[in-house]
Amino acid sequence: MRALAVGFSVLAALILAGSASAASTLFIRGGGYGHGIGMSQYGTYGYALHGWGYQQILAHYYTGTQIGTTNPNQTVRVLLGSGSAAFAGATEAGGKHLNPSLTYDVTPLANGQLALVNQATHKQVGKFDAPLTATGPAPLSLAGLGTYRGSLEFRPAGSGGVYTVNVIGLDDYVRGVIAAEMPSTWSPEALKTQAVAARTYAITTDVAGGFYNLYPDTRSQMYRGVAAETPATDAAVAATAGQIVTYNGAPVVTYFFSSSGGYTENIEDAWPGASASPWLRGVADPYDGAGGDPYHQWTRQLSLAAAARQLGHLLKGKLLGIRVTQHGASPRIMSAVVIGTGGSTTVTGDQLQGAFGLLSTWASFTTISSTPGSTPAAGGIHATSDLAVIAQLKRAHAMAGETTPLLRGSVVPAGRGDNVTFEIRAGKGWQRVAGVRLGKGGTYTVALPKPGVYRTVFRGLDGPSVVVP
Repeated sequence: MRALAVGFSVLAALILAGSASAASTLFIRGGGYGHGIGMSQYGTYGYALHGWGYQQILAHYYTGTQIGTTNPNQTVRVLLGSGSAAFAGATEAGGKHLNPSLTYDVTPLANGQLALVNQATHKQVGKFDAPLTATGPAPLSLAGLGTYRGSLEFRPAGSGGVYTVNVIGLDDYVRGVIAAEMPSTWSPEALKTQAVAARTYAITTDVAGGFYNLYPDTRSQMYRGVAAETPATDAAVAATAGQIVTYNGAPVVTYFFSSSGGYTENIEDAWPGASASPWLRGVADPYDGAGGDPYHQWTRQLSLAAAARQLGHLLKGKLLGIRVTQHGASPRIMSAVVIGTGGSTTVTGDQLQGAFGLLSTWASFTTISSTPGSTPAAGGIHATSDLAVIAQLKRAHAMAGETTPLLRGSVVPAGRGDNVTFEIRAGKGWQRVAGVRLGKGGTYTVALPKPGVYRTVFRGLDGPSVVVP
């Protein structure tokens, strides 16, 4: 055993002495875009293209649910803004008759009231207690934001601003959601699925705003009012009027997201601390790649130095690699270990997603590191393991003045015995020249046939190019 230790020490010293520049790359391979809970929108489109109806699609993504009904005319309250406010199209506000062709500014007063001002003449129409409600027979236009059905309700927001809330019937609200969430050119069954999911979400969630219960963005679901209405999406709303998703007869929260990567997630695995919900279970999503889904599978690669900067305090010492230790129902990360020269740090999938700006927590990480070097000639025999390299070193002592190019490095995470191959740059392409089995900790050492530009290949990942002198 002592002879082996000496051999490894000699080899390491020789490699370091002759090394050119080392190179390391972190590869991130992932899938999906969004939290992964409930309905995948690209997956929905895929199922629709395969002949599934919207009821089947909803039952697939929301386990054990049925279709129920609710009042499509009940109102929901959407916070549209909290800054300046000016509107047009109204015929009445606070009991005052207005000209629908004019634009009116809403201004907060020091006493808590609101002033209504004709924007063209700057003449004050009146002072009103909050809330001030503007109505009209047609959709109302809100300056800088768009046109909305229903009424607009105004309250002082503090710091000179005004809260603007759209009070609107449920199905009119859904008309403004579908095309903001899903391309209106998608198949009718996909649009109907989105209509039912959006309608159910609207009546089962509350952002606890007091006088509003929904946001017009991803904090709730995307809502653009009349601007989002199309004949196709209006038809989907009409075809599913008042329909909602229920579990044991009660409406349930219908989370949805863009792309699953091929499998959705249990809510308690996606959001640690969340209670398990029987209808929000991870399910296979085989058609998630439909429509040229750009998020179905994705990759990123960066240098270890750049990765270390992004990891920040999650890293101890220099970065060696990241190993996923626990998955949810899907390959999404619940727990992982960031491995550094100063120790390891246990992290969550959310922490890694935030650090690297990933599209989802479905990700795997592979570090490939390569360091070139040389040792006394080994008779032209390629090493296939560290033991073979040591045997070559013994023979090489008799061949003074000659050297054999070497490449050593590591793959993290990887198991002992996993295969890794090596390619040399040949013209505009690459040519395989050797292969070895990885040693403990994913390490490798290989003797090469000649100097050149080499790369290490592991499970379809092409490691960084290095010059081996």
